[in-house]
Amino acid sequence: MAEKTPHQNTTFDSHGTEAHGYLALPPAGRGPGVIVIQEWWGLTDHIRDVADRLAAEGFVALAPDLYGGWITHDGDEAGQMMSRLPAEEGARLLGGAVDHLLSLDETTGDAVGAIGFCMGGGFVLALAAQQGDKVAAAVPFYGVGQAVPDSYTGVTAAIQGHYGELDDFYPADRAREQEEQIRRESGADVVFHYYDAPHAFHNDDNPQGNYRPEAAKLAWERSVAFLRERLG
Repeated sequence: MAEKTPHQNTTFDSHGTEAHGYLALPPAGRGPGVIVIQEWWGLTDHIRDVADRLAAEGFVALAPDLYGGWITHDGDEAGQMMSRLPAEEGARLLGGAVDHLLSLDETTGDAVGAIGFCMGGGFVLALAAQQGDKVAAAVPFYGVGQAVPDSYTGVTAAIQGHYGELDDFYPADRAREQEEQIRRESGADVVFHYYDAPHAFHNDDNPQGNYRPEAAKLAWERSVAFLRERLG
């Protein structure tokens, strides 16, 4: 078996299909696993950087490529790319990513965490509902899109959400309704945090001018502490 480098593109089997992604290993070489799920832009340098940042915090981070290598910096094109990704296809690929991450010698524990942004935040919630006890901690950032579940009865993971009070894509009132629905239907430990910020406030590449450094810093610190607490 080839030796893994700290940061590398990788391939893995997802239900009989070869899938691709980006793997980042922690300095110690081993740690709890976290799936990092992209925004509608694709597997961009920003998402790779999120994986690298998680690795620096001690996690084994795997960012699957849901678009098969395509990325964009145009909002209209990103919306089209997102709409062409069936929720079932994305969820199936992510389920394979969970199994792959748990199979790695570098991954400790018998469950992973998941963190995702925008479209990826919706897929985080879908993954938690789909994978049950394989996902112990789920962190959606302003989760929207085709994968947001109708039902959360399968969720056993603890959930920490991060949403903007000024979000036009997913208004805070809807996020609060979702928070209560998850709690009611799953009985899981659910806490959503709300920020004086718009959609995509965490993306420091700032493709839509929505980056808010203070909100991003606080949300990130909360996320890392939550993942560390839930995954060990």
